[in-house]
Amino acid sequence: MARDFIAPELKKQGYTVKVTEFSDIMGPNIALNDGSIDINTFQHRFFLEGFNQSNNSDLLPIFQIPTGPLGLYSGRKQTLQEVEKGAVVAVPFDTTNYSRALILLQDLGWIELSENVADPFSVSAKDIISNPHGIILKEIESPLIPRIRVDVDYAIITGNFAASSGIPFTEALFTDPHYNFINWAVIRPEDAESDWVKAITEAYHGAEYKAYIKENFPGYKHPASWNSR
Repeated sequence: MARDFIAPELKKQGYTVKVTEFSDIMGPNIALNDGSIDINTFQHRFFLEGFNQSNNSDLLPIFQIPTGPLGLYSGRKQTLQEVEKGAVVAVPFDTTNYSRALILLQDLGWIELSENVADPFSVSAKDIISNPHGIILKEIESPLIPRIRVDVDYAIITGNFAASSGIPFTEALFTDPHYNFINWAVIRPEDAESDWVKAITEAYHGAEYKAYIKENFPGYKHPASWNSR
């Protein structure tokens, strides 16, 4: 997205743009914090808050970007209506995405979670107070879930691993309706009022970019602000 659309748009306005890719998940924030790059676009706010707390930094989220959603995908069952008693659902093993998976199942109406959960991002199976379908949760490492879909009834897959496995987001039977884990563009706070930040913000919210995303990235979760512009 940034390389194929945003960078060319900014270059038309006279900006020099270099797009850098990272293999280390901490790399983009480290590079932003030390001034090696000026903006990154890969993380949700909770990840950013954790980085800021751990590194005594104050990196600033400025706007949401299109993001591959967490979704429930078919396994042995092809539709939501086929859910049966004792259906097996593969869910991510890590704490945050496991919590997200449980919340997704509640949004779907398949389970009910306690209202007394202190931290909604550390929800666990003990917080399930109703499970009318007798859903069986099978905890799997996130990268492996796309491969074992044939062995379960349904699979909850994070956006990044659905994309890397070549699974179209449009195949999801149900996706996360919330914006808690949508990704953000992040900068250093001292750049917040700079002309280039205003230019890149406009580029990410322009009609041409929205049309480009809708045509080339079907199934992505769009920024909440797009609904009001």
